[in-house]
Parts: sequence; C-alpha cells; structure tokens
Amino acid sequence: MSLRVAIIVPTYNGRHEVEHAICAIKNQTIDGDLYVVDSSSTDGTREWLEEHLDTVHVIPSEEFDHGGTRQMLVDRHAGYDIYVFLTQDAYLADEHALSRLVECFADPAVGVAYGRQLPHHGATPLAQHARLFNYPPASRTITYQDRTHLGFKAAFNSNSFAAYRATALADVGGFPSHTILSEDMYVAAKMLMKGWKVAYAGDALCRHSHNYTIFQEFSRYFDIGVFNAREAWIQEHFGTPDGEGRRYVFSEIRFVLPRYWYLLPEVALRNCCKYLGFKLGLWERYLPQWLKRRFSMNKKFWV
Repeated sequence: MSLRVAIIVPTYNGRHEVEHAICAIKNQTIDGDLYVVDSSSTDGTREWLEEHLDTVHVIPSEEFDHGGTRQMLVDRHAGYDIYVFLTQDAYLADEHALSRLVECFADPAVGVAYGRQLPHHGATPLAQHARLFNYPPASRTITYQDRTHLGFKAAFNSNSFAAYRATALADVGGFPSHTILSEDMYVAAKMLMKGWKVAYAGDALCRHSHNYTIFQEFSRYFDIGVFNAREAWIQEHFGTPDGEGRRYVFSEIRFVLPRYWYLLPEVALRNCCKYLGFKLGLWERYLPQWLKRRFSMNKKFWV
C-alpha cells in the first residue's frame, strides 16, 4: 500500500514539547511530509520551528480554530491520501507509531484511524486511569451499526493522534469551523453516518495525558457540554454520554481502591465538578457571555 501522507501539527507556546514531538516525528519509519501551523508563539517555539523546518505556517493566535485551522492546512496542502494530525504534547512512543496507524487504511472503508495514548511519565494516577480507560490495548474497527451497543462511544476519536483518509474527509465536508472542541468526534460521527469505518489502532502508540486541576476538569467538561448542546445531532444518532460517564466513574473507583484509596475524596469531587461543568455547558444558552468565558477552557472561543 503506497499512500501519500501529510503530518500536521498545530503549535502554540510549547517550546520543550514541540521539540520533543517534532524529533519523534522525524524518527518515524514512514515517509510523510511534515507541516506545522504555529499560532504566533511568544516563547521561542516559532523561532525553533523556523530554524528546523521548511514548512511552518504562522497565523495570529486569535485566528486559531480547532476545526477551521486543521481544514485550512488540508486545503493548503491538497493531494495527499492521508492526513495525520498530532498535538504538540503528543509524543510518538516508537519509530513505528505512524506506520501502524496508516496501516489501518489498507481497509478501503476506513475513513479515520486513531492510535493508543499512553500516559506521560509523571502522570498522576487519575491521569493514568483516563488513558487506560479510553485507550485499551486491543485494536478494533467500528461501523455505524456498532452504535447499538457502543452508544456515544462509537464516535470516539482523538485530535491528538489520528489520521484521516482525504476522500472520506471531503465526503463529510471536512473539519467544522467554530467548534469549541471535539472536531475529531464531529468528523468521526459524520463518517460513520456516511458508511465509513472508524479504526482504533491499539499498537500505534504515543504518550499524551494531562494532569488537570479540578477547575480545569470543570472547564473542560463545560466545553464538552457546549459542544454537545450545539451539535445535538450526535446524541440523536449515537445516544447520550451518560452511560459511558457512569462506567468511567466505576472504573476509576476500582482503579484507585487497591493502591490509591486516599484519592477517593478527590475522585468524588472531580466527578461532581465534571458533571456540573457538563450540565452547565448543555445550558450555556441561558448563561451570560462573561460567565461562559470564565467557565470555559477555550476562552478565545467566546471572543
């Protein structure tokens, strides 16, 4: 299988992260072209990129859009079969990570494939569990019919380590503009509804996790609620995330009980804040703009 592959990485003020991520990409066995779009970093990231790469696009930070910026890079660099997207804090774990991800497209019906995320070294126990829960070792391929037993999880995807077939991406109209986050799930859901498959490559590995504070968890789930309120069609076709949320909480409790029992109060508080954030996000149309900006992790969305 000979496919033309583009690798796209958005960056912003992450000098150490970016160097680590780019070096890991350059060590891959796959032959792909690397493109970086930097949102006018001010910490030396932009200068390092321009010194080490030939293809760095710089945009004003206020113009960055989770879906729109990714689609802009696809449009600017047309002609590839596969577009791989990585975030600056996702480090490919070995030199075969990208080739294993791209191998998923040997099935002509696969429209998008995402890889397995391992927690960063130094991840907290709760950050470790989040990756273990969402990214198991076993690979699988998902169709629209699988929503009957997977529900909302059928459309799961990742904007940190995923690849898209160009024809499938075009078939669903590309990445959406002005989504607060979850442009990855938006595209995966659209592809499933169009008859494409979503592949999960459990052997394509990267390291990516976040040691969020409790308020950051609240803010992230507020944004997730906003996305679900504005893209209500996803729940109409795939069901609500409530069941998956309950399964996550029970899994987290089982994870912390043997060794990290002292984290149980934090688990309870975090999950209450996630639930509150999500519900407030669903009701965002009733909230004043200043309060939505205060609650949100993606504050530029509300400008």
